Amino acid sequence: MSRLRCPTCDKLFDVEQTKAMPFCSDNCRRVDLGRWLKEEHRLPHVPDPDELEESLSDNEPQ
Repeated sequence: MSRLRCPTCDKLFDVEQTKAMPFCSDNCRRVDLGRWLKEEHRLPHVPDPDELEESLSDNEPQ
């Protein structure tokens, strides 16, 4: 019996007892989706040095 911790509610659950992996329930899965859709979760963006330089040069007064 494998147990994991739900990333939404932090509850331990039996992996074989859920159809909503990696969440403990469909409700936690929907809560997580809602957070992504409201942009509460974000992936970090590290700009490429060339992209950063280009962005800075676009903002220089002429």
